[in-house]
Amino acid sequence: MFGESSGGQSGGGGRPARSEPAPGAVLLPGWLDLDAQRRLLAACREWARPPAGLHEVRMPTGGMMSVRMVSLGLHWYPYGYRPIAEDGTPVKPFPPELGALARRAVAEAYGDGDGGGGGDGGGGGGGLGEIAGAASYEPDVAIVNHYPHGARMGLHQDRDERADAPVVSFSLGDTCVFRLGNTETRTRPWTDLELRGGDVLVFGGPARYAYHGVVRTLAGTGEEALGLVGRLNVTVRESGFGR
Repeated sequence: MFGESSGGQSGGGGRPARSEPAPGAVLLPGWLDLDAQRRLLAACREWARPPAGLHEVRMPTGGMMSVRMVSLGLHWYPYGYRPIAEDGTPVKPFPPELGALARRAVAEAYGDGDGGGGGDGGGGGGGLGEIAGAASYEPDVAIVNHYPHGARMGLHQDRDERADAPVVSFSLGDTCVFRLGNTETRTRPWTDLELRGGDVLVFGGPARYAYHGVVRTLAGTGEEALGLVGRLNVTVRESGFGR
């Protein structure tokens, strides 16, 4: 199971402490230890295999996204979900162990009453019961994005779900510059964060519909022991489609 993590964001063991770059957004640096990263990477490689595997995405404007992706639970396309993948085959099921991992990250981010991040969520982001959908979080879809060298993702909102529950983002491989903006426009104000392999970013509540994207990846900054070229990002969501 890749669902084990280092847990605890006290800043011990050389890891930076948790932070709140915006209300409702919580960064858990180094939350996945190396063994957990290896297990998640191995799972991603299996999910990437055909059928319903890793593919390029064409936008409605005709351009191709620079990232490649694979969907779990439901197939994401611009801008919606469907049960059939790009190659015409059923999408791979959402793994329950990935859901369990994401639920632990949400509890860690907002506080579960057991010492994980503090009951008040710290710094005004809201506790577990104060962030919409956090206490009852039941994710059922995920998107795995592979960023080869030079890939990026423009600022966008995650608005294709019917639930306003938090989004959980796991990072593997190369460090990226992640831009977390505001909920009204793609322009400033925004905050640029460095997301490294093993980091987890949870955004819900006031930050759930913030514009966000990847400005650039930093080639060669990933953990060599993983053997991963580029960056992998696994975003886990609750679709709200009631399946």
